[in-house]
Amino acid sequence: MACMFSLRFLSWLVFQMTITNFMIGSTLLLFAAGFGIPMMANLNAGLNVKLSSPFAAVVVLTLVTFVTSSIVLMLTHGVGYLPKANDFNAIPPVYFLAGVFFVFYITSVTWAAPQIGLGNAIFIVLLGQLTSATVIDHFGLFGAIQSSITPKRILGLAVMVIGIILARKEV
Repeated sequence: MACMFSLRFLSWLVFQMTITNFMIGSTLLLFAAGFGIPMMANLNAGLNVKLSSPFAAVVVLTLVTFVTSSIVLMLTHGVGYLPKANDFNAIPPVYFLAGVFFVFYITSVTWAAPQIGLGNAIFIVLLGQLTSATVIDHFGLFGAIQSSITPKRILGLAVMVIGIILARKEV
């Protein structure tokens, strides 16, 4: 009986450690990604100023993104993993809207950051992301895990909105 309890406890402990390590790793990865977004936005806003066109800056960024992501894909999965033309037939067209949203986001921040400041642009984007994520989670849109809006979640969002408003710089 004690041996069975020990095995169950050990199994539970390993499972908890795996989840904890996964959460820590995911948190650090996402923090680094979030840390990089303002850097990317500022660099692309600078490219906008140098090229005198937010659209030209987005094209350059998208080309660099395509080359970089293609290299990473080939290094991690091999050349044979590159999608073939007929691979796209099985993908619902709505998923390709991500590319449209990507260009819209990059173009908007590239244009707005030199006008209102990088911090303000990112704060406003963050507010939009929080609102959108809440709606997507609540309804489980686009295959997201459904997570209902609760009073506690609304309070958390309100606190974040207040924080964003307090952190904004006057222009």
